[in-house]
Amino acid sequence: MRIAIVKKDKCQPKKCSYECMKYCPMVRTGEETVILGADSKPIISEELCEGCGICIKKCPFKAISIIGLPEELEGEETHRYGENGFVLYGMPIPKPGKITGLLGQNGIGKSTAVKILTGLQRPNLGRVEAEVAWGEIVKRYAGSELQNYFDKLAKKQIKVSYKPQYVDAIPRYFEGSAAELLASTDETGEASELAREFEIERALNTDIKSLSGGELQRVAVIACLIRDADFYFFDEVTPYLDIYQRVRVAKGIRAALGKKAVIVVEHDLAILDMLADYVHLLYGAPGEYGVVTMPKSTSRGINEYLSGFLHAENVRIRDKPIEFTAHPPRETFEERPIYIEYQGFEKRYDEDGFVLTAKPGSIAEGEVLGGVGRNAIGKSTFVKVLVGDIEPTAGSIELDLTVSYKPQYIRGELDMKVKDFLASLKEDGLTEADIIEVIRPLGIPDIEEKVITDLSGGELQSVAIATCLCRDAPFYVLDEPSAHLDVEQKVRLIKTLRRYAERRTVSMLIVDHDIYLIDMLSDRLMVFEGTPGIRGEITGIFDMRAGMNSFLKELGVTFRRDESTLRPRINKIGSAKDREQKQSGKYYYL
Repeated sequence: MRIAIVKKDKCQPKKCSYECMKYCPMVRTGEETVILGADSKPIISEELCEGCGICIKKCPFKAISIIGLPEELEGEETHRYGENGFVLYGMPIPKPGKITGLLGQNGIGKSTAVKILTGLQRPNLGRVEAEVAWGEIVKRYAGSELQNYFDKLAKKQIKVSYKPQYVDAIPRYFEGSAAELLASTDETGEASELAREFEIERALNTDIKSLSGGELQRVAVIACLIRDADFYFFDEVTPYLDIYQRVRVAKGIRAALGKKAVIVVEHDLAILDMLADYVHLLYGAPGEYGVVTMPKSTSRGINEYLSGFLHAENVRIRDKPIEFTAHPPRETFEERPIYIEYQGFEKRYDEDGFVLTAKPGSIAEGEVLGGVGRNAIGKSTFVKVLVGDIEPTAGSIELDLTVSYKPQYIRGELDMKVKDFLASLKEDGLTEADIIEVIRPLGIPDIEEKVITDLSGGELQSVAIATCLCRDAPFYVLDEPSAHLDVEQKVRLIKTLRRYAERRTVSMLIVDHDIYLIDMLSDRLMVFEGTPGIRGEITGIFDMRAGMNSFLKELGVTFRRDESTLRPRINKIGSAKDREQKQSGKYYYL
């Protein structure tokens, strides 16, 4: 079976000579294999296409893909976005009393599947010419668990509660305090209890526009939980939350929903492993097609995803597996030249009384330093003092060097193409080294023709990271670079940052909450401790084992290694393994 994809955002007929038509062998024989649509963009007939691939090579904008798929997928289309558009095959299955995880790259169909399950979008079964009747949709899934689900959905007998992916957009649509937002959605009377459980009570009377990312994320999760619905959908619950909050939210979702049907899209594998009863993997090509697998046990599904080979489907989704090591080899930095040295300082906020105390410290040449700690404990404050955005209250921190900084919150408000924006960063344009070491590895060429205001969260994050790295500087600071990135993008980010630091001999400070990213990327750890919202203290810079052990001990969470993949896994609180590691004082990998 063969499908043809024309990426409308990349196709620019005004700037080409219709090479896809000019060089097509079938068109030359008189067949209408490629014709022009109403928008002057080509339409490729999948029935007449021979799959020679000439149009792919000749298209100057890389807008065409001809993909060969297994014959068993023929007739299994769930939805297609127009002729030569993205195709989704298969559907996840929501089950009462179970939490279903969806794991896959961005742009591979997770949101499409959820829109269909929530009734926001009617599946067209791959037929783009006319709307498909609900009766035919129900018949397609006859004999499966989805038959009854779609039958109820067609009759509007299913009530849905939905937590959106981009919580930073909530203030644009709601005015008032967090308490007022929760009061407007509370149908179960559990808002106060959940606010206490998620430690968000102090923020309830705060205007929604003044909430931090972590506070806004927890308010959004609570707002979803307190609706009286049949089906709950959470699109990423971990961005902006620290590990402690992620564990609390995961436990809260499971405890609050009981026998309800839940689907969670999540890129933090440690939390997904802890939260989901089973997972559906989605594989394919982003923006082209996606295939939903049958449900797998959570541990097995994640391990297969990391290995890159799906056994039941006999499909390889990645050339190389994502590998972890039991003890990441780290070069000692004691004998390296000190690249950055700062004096101790104190920063106090009069309005809320929060104070951050930082001891003197240093960063070695070519070092990638990880920063870990709870939210509202001073990580972003330290970064802002370090880069000169705010002044310390006492002491000083003077760096006689240029710092390139990617902030925690990014806004895509520029009405210009990605490639034009990146080109404007330097007077002489991007160097070949920038393109090879940053632009290509981060996948920027795939989105360079898009306007920044139209980018998704993951795409905008990638552009912000590229912007930071393309500036010439000896020191780079990135605050939460993993937010909204899928697993594949995080792996590319880790490789990009490591190679960049080593090849250019620059230093980096990476503040993030994703334990996988910190584990694979950092040489040493800067640990923040204290009481959220009241005081914060940088206790020091440690080697990986000592730093993570100190950090996790304060959080009361233990991590172990998966036996087959060596990936970090959160132990269930109170489990035998959790008790054993706490008793021995080894919170970070037994």
